[in-house]
Amino acid sequence: MDVDYKQAFEDAPVGQAIGRNRHIVACNHHFARIFRGTIDQLVGQTFERLYPSLDDFEKTGQRVGGFLANERSYTDDRVMRRLDGDLFWVRVRGFTYTPDAPHLHTLWVFTEVAKSESPGQSLRSSLTSRERDVATLLIEGKTAKEIAKSLEISHRTVDIYRSRLLRKYNVSSSTALIKLLLQG
Repeated sequence: MDVDYKQAFEDAPVGQAIGRNRHIVACNHHFARIFRGTIDQLVGQTFERLYPSLDDFEKTGQRVGGFLANERSYTDDRVMRRLDGDLFWVRVRGFTYTPDAPHLHTLWVFTEVAKSESPGQSLRSSLTSRERDVATLLIEGKTAKEIAKSLEISHRTVDIYRSRLLRKYNVSSSTALIKLLLQG
């Protein structure tokens, strides 16, 4: 039996993207669904479109490039942006074929961190679903009252979750927390 590897890539049950110099040169249907778009909307675009901000894209590229150059692979949990603007948590695994130029030829696997997922080993995946919800809205710049309204909880409950996040990340301010969350 002959295997159609192109079709296998396109139909894989996990989001995959092939990158060249941080541009998407190919992706599969699952990747497009995760980011609420189509393959045609994503191929040819820069990955920057999928980050909360240009600054996050640039800093992540520098940090991840170092890992790819040394280890050839990289994994983290991070906040990304869907094409419709919604922020969400994703587990990213990457591999470079060119460690001397780490972003030149890469393969990326994306798995949405589901609210029902059991805790993993990384700090970000050990967040409860409600902590992820609160963290995502903090990253969007929402106030405690806005978060409370969005999640249909009291603003005091939001403050409790924010305090837990500050303790988990060992930081003293929301600004420092957001910075760490975006670093992945």
